[in-house]
Amino acid sequence: MHYNRILLKLSGEALMGKRQYGIDPERLAEYAKEIKAVIDRGVEVAIVIGGGNIFRGVAGASRGMDRVTGDHMGMLATVINGLALQSALEDAGIQTRLQTAIKINEVAEPFIRRKAIRHLEKGRVVIFGGGTGNPYFTTDSAAVLRAIEIHADVILKGTRVDGIYTADPEIDKKATKFDFISFDDVLTKGLKVMDTTAFTLSQENKLPIIVFDMNKPGNLEKVVTGEKIGTKVNF
Repeated sequence: MHYNRILLKLSGEALMGKRQYGIDPERLAEYAKEIKAVIDRGVEVAIVIGGGNIFRGVAGASRGMDRVTGDHMGMLATVINGLALQSALEDAGIQTRLQTAIKINEVAEPFIRRKAIRHLEKGRVVIFGGGTGNPYFTTDSAAVLRAIEIHADVILKGTRVDGIYTADPEIDKKATKFDFISFDDVLTKGLKVMDTTAFTLSQENKLPIIVFDMNKPGNLEKVVTGEKIGTKVNF
């Protein structure tokens, strides 16, 4: 395997499938199948998932809600998504643990770094919910932070596009895709990969990021075996 331990970042919107909101059980089953394929190859998998399919703190704040309250609601949304993904993974026969940055002892373990690493070493998928546990930080920041803490080899950001482009390919049909790009070039060109805090943290800790299309069957397995899928942000 090209990577032994990965941190997979999924957006909450990815779980909607073709729905307008909420969670699509078929999409969950598809993701569970993709994750199982890499687990069966011996790759250790940790996951951070967003909550935008249920609630987004920034959107709530824009409509007059207190930002801290909105972000706390968003954290709870990521726990809901984590529980749904945990159920789908266990239905696929994968041992899974959900750890949260906020204490919800009845439904998930609290995040304990050494315990998370031990779960990974035993072949369990660890899902990190609740973001960083702090308002004003996105799940991108949580993904990078957890990846650093567990010594992941790479962050795999699964999206609905197949990499990083010179512009939004859904808007600009002339946009061209990068196969490789440096952290400095991403910043210089003003490209959107992650929020600035998360991206800078990844750069400072020399943690590469691969952006790829998670919705194409087999792509996750191809990435972890070293095939040139998506766009790799490196040094």
